[in-house]
Amino acid sequence: MNERKILPGLLLCASLLSAQTPAAKPQQPPAFMGPCANLVCEIENDWSRNNVMIYGLAGAMPEDKFNYKPTPAQQTFGERVLHAAQVNLMLLQALGAKAPAPKVDANATSKTASMAALQSVGDYGVAVIKELGEQGLTARIDSPGPVGFFMGPKVSRQRLLYFLMTHSQDTYGQLVVYLRLNGVTPPLSRQP
Repeated sequence: MNERKILPGLLLCASLLSAQTPAAKPQQPPAFMGPCANLVCEIENDWSRNNVMIYGLAGAMPEDKFNYKPTPAQQTFGERVLHAAQVNLMLLQALGAKAPAPKVDANATSKTASMAALQSVGDYGVAVIKELGEQGLTARIDSPGPVGFFMGPKVSRQRLLYFLMTHSQDTYGQLVVYLRLNGVTPPLSRQP
């Protein structure tokens, strides 16, 4: 996908999210599209963009389809959404920040609960990134849990954050199929 297609899609996704707020503001590019002068800003922007994308995608699925699963062996759409939030929460907590972690109901099945989990974990990630700062993000820590199996015994916090973003993108790709099987065009695939 080229940048000409990505930018309008991100702006559309950001506008969909801002449309859910009570006061309408003039349309501006989201903050994560702005320039950065340091690593913390870059990672925060990438994290935020990633979360806006998956949140917009999850929001596009009608509530009555949140329990849809393509085959009996697969998880429901809602379970996949919650999976992304849970993995992010688990590894964000392993980064060692003091920011309070949100509570996520591991058994949530509703669209409202899944979307709230995505939002609260996304916000928590921003708080963790800001708290750690550049030195904290580049510091190497013991690989948490199963991540050490394929990332080695030590890893930078920055690398773990990018792992989380790629994991969310993998889940995003799976969720696109769920949407399309239900006749829903993903927000980033809609042409303005």
